[in-house]
Amino acid sequence: MSSHFGQAFRISTWGESHGGGVGVVIDGCPPRLALSEADIQRDLDRRRPGQSEIVTPRDEADQCRILSGVFEGQTLGTPICVAVMNKDARPESYREMETAFRPSHADYTYQAKYGIRNWQGGGRASARETIGRVAAAAVAKKALAQIAPALEIVAYVKTIHELTADVDPETVTLEQVEANIVRCPDAAKAQEMIDFIKQVRSEGDSVGGIVECVIRGTPAGWGEPVFDKLEAELAKAMMSLPATKGFEIGSGFAGTRLRGSEHNDAFVMEKGKVRTTTNLSGGIQGGITNGEPIFLRIAFKPTATIFKPQQTVTVSGEATELQARGRHDPCVLPRAVPMVEAMAALVLVDHALRHRGQVG
Repeated sequence: MSSHFGQAFRISTWGESHGGGVGVVIDGCPPRLALSEADIQRDLDRRRPGQSEIVTPRDEADQCRILSGVFEGQTLGTPICVAVMNKDARPESYREMETAFRPSHADYTYQAKYGIRNWQGGGRASARETIGRVAAAAVAKKALAQIAPALEIVAYVKTIHELTADVDPETVTLEQVEANIVRCPDAAKAQEMIDFIKQVRSEGDSVGGIVECVIRGTPAGWGEPVFDKLEAELAKAMMSLPATKGFEIGSGFAGTRLRGSEHNDAFVMEKGKVRTTTNLSGGIQGGITNGEPIFLRIAFKPTATIFKPQQTVTVSGEATELQARGRHDPCVLPRAVPMVEAMAALVLVDHALRHRGQVG
């Protein structure tokens, strides 16, 4: 099973949803970066369950411990291991899934591939695996702050079902995103989203949506031609997150409705720098950053585990009906926001270090 990501800044996540714990090993982090558990904890707190009434009520503090790679508050350049112990695991709530496959979940496909699976909460297919990613990204952000101090990554909920927020990606701030529990910086639309998620939860159902992400302050020149194009790496990173079903960058699919004369970003000189008058490319051309903001949109499906009765089959191939129990997010979007930011940071730090290794 592949649980590794990155080349120069390489991470390996480990652990299952209802096992002893989860975490990450980070290899390739530069030495002498100031790093503490508090630096990592801030992002883990944004990702953790039980943080509001519209997410899973699983009660986990997700307190992290740095086990290696840091000495006297600084990174050593050696592998960094971060661990989070599971405190509120309730595997008995998933007993029905031991023999019955949840529709649209990874239960059947893991069984088909490995002939064995951890049915307690989904094992590695659970969003709990992303704790390691978010922890690693907190370290990545420390490196990025040194390499490119002007760089900032802001993700937010753009759409829930048919509710779409009005957000200016050029000016949106983290403070605006964190101002409400759904992480939508459009305050009026955020309340509609919260009310709708509550309604869906009361019906035993789930709902999906779109997370938008803007990356500002990226220097021109990061990324690789051909197979490791930056947008290809970002697409892989985002589509590796649980429940993702779509990825767009820049104009995305809407760009197909334009002509080249409408879509091309004209170059101009501004204060001695090459700029573009528009940004339909989304900050990346030929797989390499051009210095303009990078715009991403990631589609998340409705949570697969719902409390309505559903038709399914058992491990032995018999038809049955499954009504799930346990604790589940009625909508993954609010907690997916820090996950999207994390994957963006991991891709960027990897390419920043690769770029530095190539051109100095």
